[in-house]
Formats: sequence, structure tokens, C-alpha cells
Amino acid sequence: MKRAVLIVLDSVGIGELPDAELYGDKGSNTLANTAQKVGGFNLPNLEKLGLGKIHPILGLKDNIKALGAYGKMGEKSPGKDTTTGHWEITGVILDKPFPVYPQGFPLDLIKRFEEAIGRKTLGNKPASGTAIIEELGEEHMRTGYPIVYTSADSVFQIAAHEEIIPLDELYKMCKIARGLLTGEHAVGRVIARPFIGTPGNFKRTANRHDYSLEPTGKTVLDKLVERGYEVFGVGKIYDIFAGRGLTWHESTKNNEDGILKTIDVLNKDFTGLLFTNLVDFDMVYGHRNNAEGYYEALKQFDSYLAEIIERLREEDLLIITADHGCDPTTPSTDHSREYVPLLVYGKRIKEDVNLGIRQTFADIAATLEEIFGLERGVGQSFWGEIRK
Repeated sequence: MKRAVLIVLDSVGIGELPDAELYGDKGSNTLANTAQKVGGFNLPNLEKLGLGKIHPILGLKDNIKALGAYGKMGEKSPGKDTTTGHWEITGVILDKPFPVYPQGFPLDLIKRFEEAIGRKTLGNKPASGTAIIEELGEEHMRTGYPIVYTSADSVFQIAAHEEIIPLDELYKMCKIARGLLTGEHAVGRVIARPFIGTPGNFKRTANRHDYSLEPTGKTVLDKLVERGYEVFGVGKIYDIFAGRGLTWHESTKNNEDGILKTIDVLNKDFTGLLFTNLVDFDMVYGHRNNAEGYYEALKQFDSYLAEIIERLREEDLLIITADHGCDPTTPSTDHSREYVPLLVYGKRIKEDVNLGIRQTFADIAATLEEIFGLERGVGQSFWGEIRK
């Protein structure tokens, strides 16, 4: 294969993992539960790739001959966050989870952060991003104090109105926080959460920026670049990997923008990997428990999938997966500990291959390593099961 296209549908999980109860996620199934909630899915292109054959999903056929290979993957790393999921997909399995702060951050840490930025902060508690700016946005505008909050994930988030704290200053604050959050407080991501508007009508903008830890091991992205291959990152891939292992990247405004930029890259001549993250499933719909919106986002992706497949060349491989779940039908607004779907298509791979239940997301990395002749790491390649 000459080119691999890896698309992560952020949070599109497909059923609780065996240890989901330990995470408060028993009964979560982002795809199946959402389908039930909306009265069934109509996703013809994902259906043709075998999505309905992985797990029963209302509206999707399970008795078709899939165009490629299908299965699901369990997460070996502890946790259920974006960074952990993406790192494992690329071959880095964590042995301990990133720290989380269900009671807010330690006061001494907040004090050091306030001293470093030269002003007080508001919040310091777990919260929904939209809810906390409604709660504290007016006070923030009056005082100029940034809003610090977290979630069930390992994140230190800083929200600020763009007219009160300009973007450059907000990003500088995030870099300061990233420098402080090391050792026992090495959270997976520091996230800038800018917003605009007036009290009662606040709206988060597309100027979000993530400041991640560098991966703790060598990823398949690193290995590809070392061997002279190109690695294109679309969406928040650059942020998740702290810029490492990429030869080119472009941020996106929303899912459609990410899909169109993915198609643009497919029109280029390159040898290597195109890696896309589509975040709206998670950020816009999953965390807000909007099942109808989640389904609309799936339909939008499905409508473009035919064009993505059409742009694939003879020696291209397409892999579609996810990084965790975020079931919009459960009371929780947080990520869920779930299996993720695995759909694989290419003109040189077999049709209707059941890849079963993979033990780790890192099987994707192992497959890419075998295809491109790279040093082998963790995971079990499925290349031998699917190539013609």
C-alpha cells in the first residue's frame, strides 16, 4: 500500500467494555443507544462497510456482504479520554491513567497558576463547558479573571471571553499552565476555551486550542516520519500529539471542514499517512446529550463517505475508527468507556472479513507498521487477514 487514510470519528463508541462499570459507564453504547433514541439509523455507506455487522444497530443491516473488513477494538490503556485513545491507536499503551480532579485542582496548584498569570481565577471545579460560562461568564467579564474548570477527563480548561482576554493572552496562559502541570499533575491536555457574546447568549468559538503532553513512547507517526514518509494531520491531531510525528497539519472549524480538507489531501500525491479527527460528534453533540444532533453528524459523514472512497487510489487503505465513547442518551455528559468500531476498506483488500474483537487499539499501529515496513511495536497486525 502507498497511502493509508485513518479517520477517527471522535467518541463514536460501540458498546461498553468489560470494565465499564468501574468508570460509571455500565450500559453505554453510543451508536446502538443513539439509534434507538432516534428511531433507527439510515447510514447507507457505513452500512456497506459493515458497521451493522459489528453490533446490532437499529436500522442497519447485518446480513450484507461488507465491502471490506469490520470488527471492534477494546482499549488496553486505563482511561477513556481523547489523548489516551489516540496514543493507543498509534501504538503507545499507558500503564496508568492521566490524573483527574473530580474535586477540582489543588489550591496550591491554582495559587501558583494565579501568581504566574498575575490575576485570580474563577471556577476550579468539574463542569460542562457551556454550563460554566453561563454560570461564571458575567463575573468573568466584570473581573477579567479566567474561568478554570475540568471534567471527568484529564484536562485543565481555561475559558475566557475573546473581548476580555484576547486569544494570544489566553494561549499564553495555557502554555503557562502546561509548564506547571507536570509530574503528579501531568494532565493529558490543557485546553483554551474562548467564547463570545453577552450574558445569557454566550457562544464558544472555533478558536479552541489544545496543549498536550508529548507521547511517552514512539508512535507509528514518529516511525513513519523517521523513514521519510509523509504524515498529514487534519483536525486536532497536531494538538493531541503536541505536534510530533507530523510533516503537515491543518486545524478545522467543524466536521464538514475536516471532511473537505481530508478530501483535498486525498487529491495530493504522497506516500504515507493521512490522519483525521472529526471532533463534533464528541464536542458538539455527545457532551451535550444531543442524540438527534449526533445522528445528523453521522449522516453528514456518511453522505461524504462515498466521495472519500471514490478518491481512494489502487494502493490506498482506509481505516475508520473512534477513540472512546460519549453516549448522548445516558445521564452523564462525559466520555464513556466503550469498544470502538473498526472499518477497513481498500481496492486491494478482501471483502467481508470479520476482524472480531481486537484486544487493543494498537492493532491499527501494528498494521500500519507492517504495511510500511517499520519497526514493530505493540499490538497485533491484521494486515495478513485482509490483504488479497
